[in-house]
Amino acid sequence: MSSKFRVPKATIDGAYGAVMTRVAKRMWGQVPDNAYVLWHNKPVLKALFGFENKVQKWKALDPHLKTYAEMASAGVIGCSWCMDFGYFMAHTKGLDEAKVREVPRWRDSDVFTDLEREVMAYAEAMTVTPPTVIDEMVAHLDEQLGHAAMVELTMMVAIENERSRFNSAMGLASQGYSDVCELPLAVSSAP
Repeated sequence: MSSKFRVPKATIDGAYGAVMTRVAKRMWGQVPDNAYVLWHNKPVLKALFGFENKVQKWKALDPHLKTYAEMASAGVIGCSWCMDFGYFMAHTKGLDEAKVREVPRWRDSDVFTDLEREVMAYAEAMTVTPPTVIDEMVAHLDEQLGHAAMVELTMMVAIENERSRFNSAMGLASQGYSDVCELPLAVSSAP
């Protein structure tokens, strides 16, 4: 699937562009489409990449739960680019692909634990407008995860909202990342 850039695709050039392109191709096999959009405003691009680098160092939340939350949020927003990249990242991290494939249909799937379901419900409740998070939902997750992981979960869903909303608004669609892991983009069963 190709993206329909709503802002023209920038030409990534110069020394910084060469380094960024080389790193992106080494990490992901290609340059993400959002980098071509962000290239139009290098201070935003550099700040975002710096922030994302720091986010990758957070370790209080189980990586499976983090992935499920991010993908559930992206599914509510309908960001096919984020779902595509999320599948690819889950594959490269060695996560259970059978479960990852079911995230968009988690309500109808029997592969998830109760905690995983609660995490995805929380991610969706944070993502809908207006948010539908309730005290009991937070209290129950906090009791199971602990304060540090609960804060990280909440921030990861907020960050995925930023990612998905930016990519969707800029017209970015699935870029083919999931092709390497043979995970077809699933359709959400979210209400």
